Parts: sequence; C-alpha cells; structure tokens
Amino acid sequence: MTKTAKGNIGLVLSGGGARSAYQVGVITAIAGMLPKGCANPFSVMTGTSAGSIVAAVLSSNALAFHRGVRRLEGFWRNMHTNLIYKTDTASALRSFASFTWAILRGNPGSGHALSILDNSPLRAVLEHHVRFTRIRQAITSGAMDAVGINVSGYTSARAVCFFEGQPELHGWGRARREGRRTDLNLNHLMASVAIPLIFPAVRIGPEYFGDGSMRSFSPLSPAIHLGADRLLIISLRDERPNPVHEDADPSPPSFGQMLGYVMDTLFMDSLQADLERLRRINQTLLFVPGGELRGESAILKRIETLVVKPSQDIREIANEHANEFPRTVRFLLRSLGAKGSGGGQLVSFLLFEPGYCNALIDLGYEDAMVKRDEILPFLGYD
Repeated sequence: MTKTAKGNIGLVLSGGGARSAYQVGVITAIAGMLPKGCANPFSVMTGTSAGSIVAAVLSSNALAFHRGVRRLEGFWRNMHTNLIYKTDTASALRSFASFTWAILRGNPGSGHALSILDNSPLRAVLEHHVRFTRIRQAITSGAMDAVGINVSGYTSARAVCFFEGQPELHGWGRARREGRRTDLNLNHLMASVAIPLIFPAVRIGPEYFGDGSMRSFSPLSPAIHLGADRLLIISLRDERPNPVHEDADPSPPSFGQMLGYVMDTLFMDSLQADLERLRRINQTLLFVPGGELRGESAILKRIETLVVKPSQDIREIANEHANEFPRTVRFLLRSLGAKGSGGGQLVSFLLFEPGYCNALIDLGYEDAMVKRDEILPFLGYD
C-alpha cells in the first residue's frame, strides 16, 4: 500500500457547498510546499458533499499530483453558478414553482426527486473533469490506496461510504453507517452533493441517496476504515461562536436564515464532535500498553490529526460577494429571506462565482502557509 515515512495519510474533505473552494486553496498551498514531481502524499481521500468533488478531481489526477492540483485550482477559480445549477429565469422559476406546488399538493408520486434548484449542469461539468478509470489506474499502480464518497440513504437512514481501493480493503458495517466497495461513478458524486431540498436526491440501486453530511455522525471513520492512520482534515468553519448583543432587538428568523442554519449544522457540527471524540480516544490510549486495543472485529489505535480551518468568518466573505449571484438566484434568495447580513450562511454554501471562490482559495492558501511548519512534518517532509 502507498505509505510515507509517517504512515498512511488520509485527506478528509468535509462538506460545505461553495465553501469547498477553501479546501482547494489549502491543497494548492500544500502542493507548493512539496518537491516538484513528488508522488501523491495522500494514501486515502474521502469526500463529503462538495468535498467529494475535490476528492474525485484530485484522485483522478493522482498519478501526476502537481498537475492534478493545478487542474483542481483551475476548475474552481473559473467556477460559475450556472455550471452548478440552472440560473436562467425560466429554469429557476420552473424549479422553484414545481417545488412549491409539490409541497402544497403533498407531493403525489411524480417520479421526480424534489428540489428547489436543478443541478443537472453539474453532471455535465463532472463528466468532463472526473475520469473514474484514472482513479482505478491510480489505485492499481499504488499511487493511492482508496477513495471514498460519502452519501446518506433516505430509506435506510444510513451513512454509506462508497469506495474503491486496494484488494485487501473490505466493506464495514456499524450502527447506521457502512462502507460499500463499488465501481465509483457520477451517480455517487451527484448523490453526495445532493443538499436536501436544494438539489434532487439520486437513485443508486434500490434506494435514493442525498448529501453525505446528513447522516455523517462519524465523518473521520471512513478514512480510518480505508487504512489511514494519520488524518489531514480541512475544515470549512472557524469555531468562534456568533456574538449575541444584550441590547439587540432581533426579528424572527426568515425561512432562508433557518435553512442556512440547518445547512450550517448539517455540514459542520459532526466534524467537530468527531474530532473531539478521536482526541479523547487518543488520550485514553496513552495509558494502554502498546498504545492500542484489539477487539473481535476492530483495532483501536492512536490516529494523529492535523486540522486546517479558516482564519476568517466565511459568512462575512460571502456577504461581500453576494451581488455576484445571477439575477434570478438573487430573486429566489430574496423570496426566501436570505438576503442581507442574516443570509450569509445560506449564501456561503450556494455562491459558486469566481470572486467568492477565488477569495476562499486565497484564504485557504494563506492559512495553509501559516501552518507550513506543521504540515510538512505531518506529511513526512521534516
């Protein structure tokens, strides 16, 4: 298996819609730190929601790591909302009206997955940028060990990691979560990015799946199951709490604000909780002879982690660029009550425009460079 001097390094890419541009900046900085022509440093890559797109593009170029990072950066720096979902007036209003009418009618079986937006343009973009045969070639050649795409099952209510990997890697099953070996394809990516209500669920086999963040209570687990013993985690949220002013006269939250809050909770809270749980396990294992515990079906061992996270509030950056939305999307957001300072959360997930994405890429680059002296030793470049 692919292994550095420091072990099997897993790259964990959480969900966050357009916020994932930040992850691209971090990866670009890391590539710049490493020697030109070096091998892909990540044995395992796992992605959730938009993080799965970053993982797929990067892993499909794993045989030429630096070239792959340049392609990934170019892909995101030239991002536009109409490459992700339809923004022309007719399509946007049709999607919104169909969604609203279906809700009012109780959604009698129409045969179509419900969503506010139509993200069919994204499928065409991914067909061009992701080559699944190249992912298999990278695994076969030993350039990497595994790629995992995280989704959530609407019927089974299970978190599922669909993965491709080395022959010795097997699926797993835990309470409400599992890993399934498969041949990855576009349906897995489209399911992983299917933000509930916003984008349509995707059928894979007998079940419809949606955004992997919905049931991702243990987002670090898939990378560990796939053999990683060190995790580089790129978070998409600073952990500073929102200030509450005693003299404030708040208005009730709009639908758009509540939807943004739900998405923020969906994408962010499980990662922090899982990190805290892993750190407690690591502390406990310090007192165990040999540093690991062996059970009937699993080995509990110390997992080193390194987290890179935004040094600025991404919501504020989103608000600065909110006017970059196409006119029809601005109208829909205004209808949902997601315009202005209170709509920053929702805007930060949906604003796939160059100004905003480039600002996040630059922020990710800067934040990674600040941690250069931690990142290089972690990757085995002392």
